[in-house]
Amino acid sequence: MSYVEQEIASQPGCWTRAAEVARDQAQVLPSHGERIAVVGCGTSWFMAQAYAVLREQAGHGETDAFAASEFPAGRAYDRVVVISRSGTTTEVLDLLRALTVPTVAIIGDPESPGVTAADAAIVLDFADEKSVVQTRFATSVLALLRASLGEDLAGAVKDAEAAVTAELPFDVTAVQQITFLGRGWTYGLANEAGLKCREAATFWTESYPAMEYRHGPISIAAPGRVTWAFGEVPAGLREDVAKTGATFVHSDLDPMADLVLAQRVAVAIAQHRGLDPDEPRHLTRSVILDG
Repeated sequence: MSYVEQEIASQPGCWTRAAEVARDQAQVLPSHGERIAVVGCGTSWFMAQAYAVLREQAGHGETDAFAASEFPAGRAYDRVVVISRSGTTTEVLDLLRALTVPTVAIIGDPESPGVTAADAAIVLDFADEKSVVQTRFATSVLALLRASLGEDLAGAVKDAEAAVTAELPFDVTAVQQITFLGRGWTYGLANEAGLKCREAATFWTESYPAMEYRHGPISIAAPGRVTWAFGEVPAGLREDVAKTGATFVHSDLDPMADLVLAQRVAVAIAQHRGLDPDEPRHLTRSVILDG
């Protein structure tokens, strides 16, 4: 079994621990009413997107999400939350050093420079990973942040326990392409699911807000291709996809648990293609730039 398969299977337990950390570290996380930004790179950015929507919907305050390299200089925030598994990514460290507002970093490696570069750090070392491809760290961060908003994650954990052993929703040996869709906070999950398939399996995926899908992207839907929706499904979308001959996938699982299923699909496609999902081509565990 690959590292990433082991890490995917461990997520239910990691989410339970992350919820406990949220309670223990409540004083470090953004306060109710603060105007904040959440930043990260790659997978971490997509988790930031999901949290930003959830926090605003919960009435906790204005929340923006940015790729670390695209943070708008000069914009006023009460606090900036940085998500980084390695704590060594160049853009993240550069931003932490440049910011003058209070910062909190959520990091996997307790020995990384990101821990001391931020004003405060929450270390999820139990969710750190050996695989280059992120799975459990990202979802554990989101579990922590959801719990910090007052969500009870017991249902999500139960759904994740089902997702790690459930039958995959289609034959990965026959699928040509997948488009992932989401609405609100699940659009970040759709982006992340697409990235997992590209990273682990060099597989053609796209991701869109679900309501935008019919404004052009549905044109690639066809027999042998999949449209996978996380969370709420817009009225009529299932029927419109059916007309194209594509397979429509939607689950009643908590959307974060449904992402676990998408992670497993990414690994299965990689294995079918004879690829090592732990060592995706052109990628490293952390992006460290020269100069």
